[in-house]
Amino acid sequence: MAGVDLSTRGYGGRVVAALRGELDVAGAAGAAAALAALAARGGEIIIDLAGLEFIDCRGLAALAGVRSQARQAGGDVLLAAPQPQVQRILAAAGLIHVFSVHASVSDAVGRAGGCGPGAGLAVPSGHEPAGGRVLEFAGPHWGRPGNRRPSRGSVAARRRRRR
Repeated sequence: MAGVDLSTRGYGGRVVAALRGELDVAGAAGAAAALAALAARGGEIIIDLAGLEFIDCRGLAALAGVRSQARQAGGDVLLAAPQPQVQRILAAAGLIHVFSVHASVSDAVGRAGGCGPGAGLAVPSGHEPAGGRVLEFAGPHWGRPGNRRPSRGSVAARRRRRR
């Protein structure tokens, strides 16, 4: 696994964190910890995804968690310049409608402060969420209507209980 490299710099009065490599299960915790330290300061963080070649569900969860921490501290997280494969994964997960995603870092700096989720970057055709719903990563959703807690015991045990 190639892992992920994170570097930070200032640009236009904002903090830009550049991710390079692969944000997967191996590197998500470390990247999330470094980004969380930036988020704790407040203000807006622009995450430059131009060098990110791959992201998996742990990487997506790390980004969502950092955004939540930043918003609690009075800031926000903006995503900039995702490569097509990363953009497709963000769209498939519904996060392209949660984050403010921009075509470049300079575009993100220019629109920071008053932009809503999904601003600045068109969503690829066919990746709009059904019914306008947005998916979030919050663990099991057993309490929601229509979702049932996983069954306990074997099929034979469930049949005996029904009798």
